[in-house]
Amino acid sequence: MSKISINDLKPIINQVNIIDIRGVQSYNNNHIPNARNIPFEKLILNPSYYLNKNEKYYIYCQKGLSSNNICKILLNLGFDVVEIDGGYEAWIINN
Repeated sequence: MSKISINDLKPIINQVNIIDIRGVQSYNNNHIPNARNIPFEKLILNPSYYLNKNEKYYIYCQKGLSSNNICKILLNLGFDVVEIDGGYEAWIINN
């Protein structure tokens, strides 16, 4: 499974699809710039509704556990996903 560090994400942040799988309240409190919110529970139930198999998505959660799990599932379903290593907490530490 592909992972990307926050430092490697920064130069491409406005050119890629970033998905925040945390809850709406966490997303609304703050998030990685250019990210859109699709909570884990919604994404896991119907990934084809939210994602296109012809596009690449960079996915994060708070620390990386949930994003790691969902990336494995999405990869098995044929989606092109990259886990943002360390999640939102890594973003906070590096910014």
